Amino acid sequence: MADMNKSMRQRNGDGGFVATTGLVVFAMLGALSVWTGGCNKKDIQIAEPPRITEVKTPAEIRRSELLSRLEKKFEDPQAHYELGHLYQDDGLWAKAQYHYSVALTFDPSHRPAQAAMVKALAAAGDVEKSKLSADIYLDQVSGSATESTKLALEFQKEALDEHALAAYKQALRLAPTSALINRQIGYYYLSKNNIDLAKEYLTRSFQLNPNQPDVAGELGRLGVAVQIPRKTGDPKKVDKMVESGSTP
Repeated sequence: MADMNKSMRQRNGDGGFVATTGLVVFAMLGALSVWTGGCNKKDIQIAEPPRITEVKTPAEIRRSELLSRLEKKFEDPQAHYELGHLYQDDGLWAKAQYHYSVALTFDPSHRPAQAAMVKALAAAGDVEKSKLSADIYLDQVSGSATESTKLALEFQKEALDEHALAAYKQALRLAPTSALINRQIGYYYLSKNNIDLAKEYLTRSFQLNPNQPDVAGELGRLGVAVQIPRKTGDPKKVDKMVESGSTP
């Protein structure tokens, strides 16, 4: 009987321990609930994920601007040309050719688009069509020294040396006494580091019109002695005609 009472006291003691432990845990959870419930929501800051800002390149910005221009006025040859050149810079030759073609549809004498089309066709592997296009454009300006010079300059910008030289020579045949055209050819050869031919054409240009300080300076750097006239005179009549676009 004594053993039974002892056993009952132990069980009651264990039960009491369990009950006491449960009350402590419950009290702690209750206190935590009261503390969190009493906190101001403003005091709890949840970190937001960083916002990713899309950074556009200057080319992408310009492309968006040109597309907006074309939405307002599709028949804008300059916008098509510039957009085509952006695609050309990215190696998207088909898109470049499309926009050059549209530019030339609205302005058949758009020299930059003509030269760019020749470049795009060649870069895309259609060399035969590229050469044919260049010949067509050269033929279109075969009656004008001014337009031949303009086309030559655009060919030169596109690094189409063969076509640029052909256009320059065509211009010179039409206006052999033009100081302006001789000067352009001289600078062309200078850009190709062909010093002898650069001297030849720049010297001829200066002889035709001595009132060219820039040409005189370039000849001086090339070792050619020149003398700038004290009195300023008008350019030769043919150059006035070339600059105004009225030469044959």
